Amino acid sequence: MAGNTPMKQKTMESNHRVVSFLATGLFVIVCGLVAFPLLAGLTASFRPATEIFGNGMSLNLKIGEWNLNNYKYLFTMFLNPHTSDTTAILDSQKYFMWYKNSLVLTLTTVVLTLLVCYFVAYGMTMYNTKLGNFLFFMVIATMSVPFEILMLPLFQEVTTLGIINRNMGVYLPRLCAASTIFFFRQYMTGLPKELLDAARVDGCTEYGISVKIMMPITKPAFASMAILCAMGSWNDVLWPMLVFRDTSKFTLQMGLNTLLTPYGNNYDLLIAGSMFGIIPILIIYLIFNRYLVAGMTSGAVKG
Repeated sequence: MAGNTPMKQKTMESNHRVVSFLATGLFVIVCGLVAFPLLAGLTASFRPATEIFGNGMSLNLKIGEWNLNNYKYLFTMFLNPHTSDTTAILDSQKYFMWYKNSLVLTLTTVVLTLLVCYFVAYGMTMYNTKLGNFLFFMVIATMSVPFEILMLPLFQEVTTLGIINRNMGVYLPRLCAASTIFFFRQYMTGLPKELLDAARVDGCTEYGISVKIMMPITKPAFASMAILCAMGSWNDVLWPMLVFRDTSKFTLQMGLNTLLTPYGNNYDLLIAGSMFGIIPILIIYLIFNRYLVAGMTSGAVKG
């Protein structure tokens, strides 16, 4: 029996290497599938429009034909929907106006959503109330309802409140995001409630406990949700299109959508504008990346 032990260990090590090799290969394939659209779009943003229409989106790297004309046109031109001249210069500030609107709206949405959802989850987790579990169940139940079903009631709500065509009409319905509340609650269930009792003994107020003690501990959860909330707000098109009426309030995604017209589709400008629009989300990810894994894995193991 003792002589079989080394043989079993070698067999287990061999199986482990095979599984690791297969898992690594699978991850490489998945990463390639995910990265292909991004890389294809990035290379297409430096290629002439005629080549994009002729060859389509590909990773054919003809670096000698690359140029910055698409970005130059993007920052200095905008297609006039009433003319077929795709080089008509109208307003060089429109793209940056859309960019600024998206930045302001995304920043406001992320900050307010994180604060509201944190305090809602804090109250559900740290205080034992009779309706706590029922309220949490109701929050979870809303996650199963598609947004398309909620669009009309939400639109009627913002219209009744008189906040149509205003930034508040976009971010107000998002403040109590069920997924964000759920994430905060699951994170805080792994934290010891003895911290609250110790803080109360020391004379700390309830506000001080939630802000000065619990909030710094939940920093990984804040970072994780900041990335997800920012991505959702930055890439949203449908709800802002329902709320905004004035073109001066258009977000970047709405503005880029106007490049697709019956008079011509400017895919070269659309691709360049989309690539440049990735920068804010990329910066947010790089800032909060070190907290992302900790926030996602915390609470999985309790002890």
